[in-house]
Amino acid sequence: MNIRLEQPKDYREVENLTREAFWNVYAPGCVEHYVLNQYRSNPDFIPELDFVMEVDSTSSPTGKQIIGHVMFSRAKIILDSPLSGEVEGATFGPISIHPDYKRKGYGLKLLQFSLEKAKAMGIGVICMEGNIDFYKHAGFVFASSLNIHYHAEPKEAEVPYFLAQELIPGYLNGIEGTYHTPKGYYVAFENREAFEAYEATFPKKEKKQQEGQLVNDCTINPNEQ
Repeated sequence: MNIRLEQPKDYREVENLTREAFWNVYAPGCVEHYVLNQYRSNPDFIPELDFVMEVDSTSSPTGKQIIGHVMFSRAKIILDSPLSGEVEGATFGPISIHPDYKRKGYGLKLLQFSLEKAKAMGIGVICMEGNIDFYKHAGFVFASSLNIHYHAEPKEAEVPYFLAQELIPGYLNGIEGTYHTPKGYYVAFENREAFEAYEATFPKKEKKQQEGQLVNDCTINPNEQ
């Protein structure tokens, strides 16, 4: 198993991996592969934290198969009154593991590796939306416990899916603020025609409504439901 920076020659393989990993998970179909495709040209994209995980494979012409990927984006926490200004941080995702390799510890290894690299870059805090049952193993806690609020929920709420981690201990001392998901993550919702044209370049897959999905249409923003 090897973790390295993504290269341009990997782009289509990684987008296909992302599509396979997220298909029918949060909605019928998925948009995560398009988010990744568009984010690489977004000024908030952090190329130094754009990693793939690969394993040896006899079925691949290169002898390697990419089974995982994670990308990071710059993000900001807007300080609450009476303070003003903002705190620099980051978020990550999509983080993708090939369906054949899920629940084997690969996702946690990829995430821990990338968080160490983010810390070495001086990134002080990571905020993200996810499942605490998984991400607690990588050091994440409810963001409300660090006095960071989620823009789409009341400030007094302990939002179970909004998580954070101080990579630099004490980075948030004396700070209270509100996190807004970077706009780049809404690209498929804001331009459905472009997304649908992009999606048409992939092999057709069946969209299914399944228990646990957040929305019944992958181009509907769940924060607006």
